[in-house]
Amino acid sequence: MLRTSLKSRLIAAAVLWIAIGMVGAGVMLSAVFKHHVTEQFYDELHVHLAELQRLSEFHTDGSLHLQHPLSDPRYDVPLSGFYWEIQKKGDVLARSASLEGPPLHMPPDTPKDVGVHTHLIEGPTGPLIVAEKAVWTNPSAAPDRFIIGTDERHLDAVVSSFNTTLAVSLAAFGLSLVAAATLLILYALRPLGQLRTALFEVRHGKEKQLSGRFPAEVVPLVDDLNTLLTSTADLIQRARTQAGNMAHGLKTPLAIITDEAYRLEDQGLDQASSTILKECRKMQSHIDYQITRARAVAMRSAPGVVAGARKAALEVASALGRLYAHNNTKMDVDVPEGRSWPAIPPISTRCWPTWSTMPASMPNRRSESAGPMAWMLRLTVDDDGPGLPPEAREVVFNIGERWDSRAAGSGLGLGIVRDLARLYGGDVRLGESSSEDCA
Repeated sequence: MLRTSLKSRLIAAAVLWIAIGMVGAGVMLSAVFKHHVTEQFYDELHVHLAELQRLSEFHTDGSLHLQHPLSDPRYDVPLSGFYWEIQKKGDVLARSASLEGPPLHMPPDTPKDVGVHTHLIEGPTGPLIVAEKAVWTNPSAAPDRFIIGTDERHLDAVVSSFNTTLAVSLAAFGLSLVAAATLLILYALRPLGQLRTALFEVRHGKEKQLSGRFPAEVVPLVDDLNTLLTSTADLIQRARTQAGNMAHGLKTPLAIITDEAYRLEDQGLDQASSTILKECRKMQSHIDYQITRARAVAMRSAPGVVAGARKAALEVASALGRLYAHNNTKMDVDVPEGRSWPAIPPISTRCWPTWSTMPASMPNRRSESAGPMAWMLRLTVDDDGPGLPPEAREVVFNIGERWDSRAAGSGLGLGIVRDLARLYGGDVRLGESSSEDCA
């Protein structure tokens, strides 16, 4: 299951909201600017149209000429996109020097069409925004039509330039908002990181309680966690006490039964004594297992309780070296310093397999799902003995099961190892040796 952090989700939400805001603001500002510039273009056309009408002078023969050119020189530049024309009955009376080609095609006007009209027509250099006014000197005659226009491309160029500048500005502003939001979120979530670090210190035995300076909103949570840690420590202490009481309560009766078995042996009842002693050893093994398991259950979630891996390995190697000294058994321990797991030392010692004379190593790797501060420890023990067939590799983990009935033992060792390992979130598996020395 894919998990995303709260920080990532908040930053993603902030980026999305800022992006929507920037796009909405860009669209709105562009529309407002285009409307404003369009109004300016039309106002300018109205001014030039009034100037054209004022400068026009009609003669008695019907001809027309301007007293002087328009004030805007762009009307004198050929195909500049700024044009004017005066028509009557479709005939051109006068036109700007910038205009070439056939007369401008205008919609028809009627005597009631007074005032200035605006149109979008096709000009010599593209779509043309025009303002025109029909003047009737004789109501029964055709009007004189004063036409002035500007290419729409000039309006589009102004709007496009503004949009480019607006997009760059809004992008820069949006990035600054994203950076500010990211810093704000990181700062706001910093106490959670501090809390996680404090929990890591407690879990790995460096601290007994959560400590540090936290904001007021987090302090109640820290207090509740510290209360829980204290309560858990009390439960652990009671579990230890109960385990000790159980061990002490069973020790005396079992010792009495064992002593009676030896007395039977002294009386010549060897078979009965052997049977009782055998069962006493089994009971002792079961008692040890159950007491150890009870302590492990109580301690597996205990904060601040850790066992050193190398120390436990050296203790096992030392014990086995003395136990099998007559076989010239040699063991190498390759466990780096500083590696540990959450367990009390006596329990951690039981988790090391004992049937091995090959080097034991404990590589470490970071867990991809447990967070940046969590590590997984993997213990590898190579055995140079005859080994077990594949069908026996699960059977030997059953309590009381033994594959080789000729060897001494009660069939509890591997079962205890796997049970304790699983109590601490791990596991034990048997397989083929990967060492070249184990042929």
